[in-house]
Amino acid sequence: MVNSSDTESILKDNGDLIEKWCALAEHNDPIDPSLYAKYDVKRGLRNANGTGVLVGLTSIGDVVGYEMNGGEKVAIPGKLVYRGYNVEDLVKDAESRNEFAYEQCVYLLIFGELPSQSELDFFKHVLGSKRTLPDNFTEDMIMKAPSSDIMNKIARGVLASYSYDTNPEGREISNILRQCIELIARFSTLAAYAYQAKRRFFDGKSMYIHNPLPNLSTAENFLRLIRSNKEYSDEEAKLLDLALILHAEHGGGNNSSLTVHVVSSADTDTYSAVAAAVGSLKGRRHGGANIQVAQMMDDVKQNVRDWSNESEIRAYLSKIVAKEAFNRTGLIYGLGHAVYTVNDPRASLLRDKAAHLAKTKGMEEEFNLYRLIEKIGPEVLYEKIGDKKKICANVDLYSGFVYSMLNIPRELYTPLFAVSRIAGWSAHRIEEIVAGGRIYRPAYKSICQEREYIPINAR
Repeated sequence: MVNSSDTESILKDNGDLIEKWCALAEHNDPIDPSLYAKYDVKRGLRNANGTGVLVGLTSIGDVVGYEMNGGEKVAIPGKLVYRGYNVEDLVKDAESRNEFAYEQCVYLLIFGELPSQSELDFFKHVLGSKRTLPDNFTEDMIMKAPSSDIMNKIARGVLASYSYDTNPEGREISNILRQCIELIARFSTLAAYAYQAKRRFFDGKSMYIHNPLPNLSTAENFLRLIRSNKEYSDEEAKLLDLALILHAEHGGGNNSSLTVHVVSSADTDTYSAVAAAVGSLKGRRHGGANIQVAQMMDDVKQNVRDWSNESEIRAYLSKIVAKEAFNRTGLIYGLGHAVYTVNDPRASLLRDKAAHLAKTKGMEEEFNLYRLIEKIGPEVLYEKIGDKKKICANVDLYSGFVYSMLNIPRELYTPLFAVSRIAGWSAHRIEEIVAGGRIYRPAYKSICQEREYIPINAR
């Protein structure tokens, strides 16, 4: 048996070989970019004009940002639709009644219709009764193996839930529906407890484990669970509720929802499908984008002395686009979207709602900086790149700012996305089981030449 010290010694003595392995892994698969055009490969499942390759049908959500006219994309005002209803109407209705509406949004996405008051009340009761994690789950599955990344911990928590389910493999829709509702109810608790464990084991800070209350909304419970004093204002909770509504679903083509469809099409269990979606959302090109915005804004605030000076802001954004500042990718994070062109309705709704809280919290100057970047950024990109495609602010530009005003730690930004999107994932999981019926199997063309096998003593 080889112990750890022997292993380290062996690795040290074979450094050259390990370096060779790394070089092979990085450089052994070069693919000539021209081959993608030659074989008409839809890289990233995108057509040449930027539209997505049509791989399925869905009745859950729609993302509208352009119309096709003679094969050309024509920009139109953005619209987000849940089960045929404009999300802006859902938000306006909630505001008019001064109520939390994420739970109604979940009901709509799962069941396909708006609930009556009695149906909504009962659904809220069911969710509230399921927010507490199973017996010993917190101690055994969260506290005993904390993670420095909360998304990984959520994924592990989802997979661990399989072991606490008396019927984890049942494919009956009634059983899958039960599993999905339980996950929707528990995701906020999973994220909050994973954060508390991370605080204690990795940050050396105090850990606060509060019990979720069944009568509270998802937004209220989340704020209660992450704060030491369990306190929050109604305005704070309502703003978080809005963010949850806007992130709950975004069509079947986004990476994590597509992941649910692909994995579910293999006829696996609910927990495996949802855990895979969490892994997708964690990615910096997907759910992790709002953290990139926050980091960029840290850099802008440090390097722009006068946050109200448009010329100074323009000059620094030009440096970012020229790859001379920030992370040198040339990207202005929070601008641009695969579908939305004129505007991202989620960004507009969050921005307008955040304006009032910014006044309350004395953060107007910072809020106005975001507004100026939304205004100036597209102009800078056009000047530097020359792309005439309309570019608008996306939801990531304002979601991170909203979370910072709510004193939500940055490591919870993407987990909050998951707390919301579990609603859409659940709807897509059910849709795939009911209407899919065929495993996803796209084609990959091999460009590898056949080689004559070399015996090991001749290598």
